[in-house]
Amino acid sequence: MAPRIPYPVMESLSPEVRTAVESFPMNVFRMAANAPASIKGFLDLAQSVLFYSEFDPRKREIAVLRVAHVTKSIYEWAHHVEVAKHYNVSVKEIEIIRVEEPVTSLNEEGNLLCRVADEISRDVKLSDDALAQILERYGTRGATELILCVSYFNFLSRFLESTRVELEHT
Repeated sequence: MAPRIPYPVMESLSPEVRTAVESFPMNVFRMAANAPASIKGFLDLAQSVLFYSEFDPRKREIAVLRVAHVTKSIYEWAHHVEVAKHYNVSVKEIEIIRVEEPVTSLNEEGNLLCRVADEISRDVKLSDDALAQILERYGTRGATELILCVSYFNFLSRFLESTRVELEHT
């Protein structure tokens, strides 16, 4: 049997950590509760990227799906396919994001979002050309929020896969 990090026993957590995890009842946050000093920052960063960023959520989800695909994060992919559909990313677009290497069949902007996700996920550093394109298209704030989003989901996919977080059973 492959090793994995166990989820914490909820009763063993401090009231503050337990409340934080219970407010977002997902396995990813249960796993993060194993590092109680980090759970608040972990949740705050997730919320800032997902709920408080001004970056368009449909565009964000295209980038997130590409990160999940490139990093082979099953948990991230499964959750964000549903989020992407909610923000009108079509089944056809989702399939393109999943299979093309590199993505070239979306519209120009979708291809760029996938390129940004590919470069940061695979090369760590965004190329000068891609950076110039997103600065021109989205401005300083939008480009920064896109890079932060892609970077966050790279961090998250590595955490998910390395700790062996399992999909929730519905």
